[in-house]
Amino acid sequence: MICDLVYTIKRGRCFCRHRAQVKYSTYFYTLMPENFKAGFVNIFGAPNAGKSTLLNLLLGERLVITSPKVQTTRHRILGILTEPGYQIVFSDTPGIIEPKYKLHQKMMQQVKSALEDADVAILMHDINQPIEDFETVSKPLNLKVPAILLLNKTDTVKDKSTIEATVRMYKERYPKWEVLPISARKETRTDEIMPLILKALPEGFAFYPDDSISDRSERFFVGEMIREQIYALYEEEIPYHAAVLVQSFEEKTTLNVIKADIVVSRETQKMILLGKGGSMIKQLGINSRKVIEEFLQKKVHLELFVKVRPKWRDNENYLKEYGYN
Repeated sequence: MICDLVYTIKRGRCFCRHRAQVKYSTYFYTLMPENFKAGFVNIFGAPNAGKSTLLNLLLGERLVITSPKVQTTRHRILGILTEPGYQIVFSDTPGIIEPKYKLHQKMMQQVKSALEDADVAILMHDINQPIEDFETVSKPLNLKVPAILLLNKTDTVKDKSTIEATVRMYKERYPKWEVLPISARKETRTDEIMPLILKALPEGFAFYPDDSISDRSERFFVGEMIREQIYALYEEEIPYHAAVLVQSFEEKTTLNVIKADIVVSRETQKMILLGKGGSMIKQLGINSRKVIEEFLQKKVHLELFVKVRPKWRDNENYLKEYGYN
């Protein structure tokens, strides 16, 4: 089940309402056309399979953060696409891994949540990786809904003649699934995905107003954008040990004043984040402010603070404070 409270970004503003009110509002009963389709289309796969890139592509908006590094997505994030005749509530989920920390356990709980309300499942797999790797991820899902398997990263396959043979192998292994080779990065054959989704999507009433784009607040996305810049700017362990907590978000007439904590596990990581003479944290602030201003369409004053919380990834209280409920 999704939590009772739904936070919805509506073209730059955040609204909170009860899920039951969203689903059963008179607004939707009176305005939904006949044969309207609506449902949850949830995306699953191993880390770095291209799930977030795909979600952004399907939405036509850069909603979720991406990185070549693995385990970028830590939360389940809904992206809402409403068109005449249908509403699709996409769900980007963390890459499926064997949990090593309580943080990983929280991430896998969000995958489980996505399984419970899926009307259609999209599975993504790097076409260059063995089918055995895919089965390690897919078998525990035990899918009961229509599934679309996207064999991603075809642009990286050197011998293009092998693509057809690989697709045939997966179709033989999963005869009830739709199997499509794509490149999300190059947008190769991605125009074939939506017809497959709509074919499997059930009829029903919309879950959200038609100008909604996500269930998350602006504040959440600001924290994610800062974290994305950490992934881009720092190497090795830093991105995986860092959490971002937006402490204040003050909207003023001419600009937004945002203060955020960056939490790491050790003092040595704090020193790396700060850099010599504060050079790295300064650059992080510049990079983050740029993308946040683009997202909010408003000037931003951003203040970043680095804090050390030993073993925060295994601390239930810290995880709750940082939004990993």
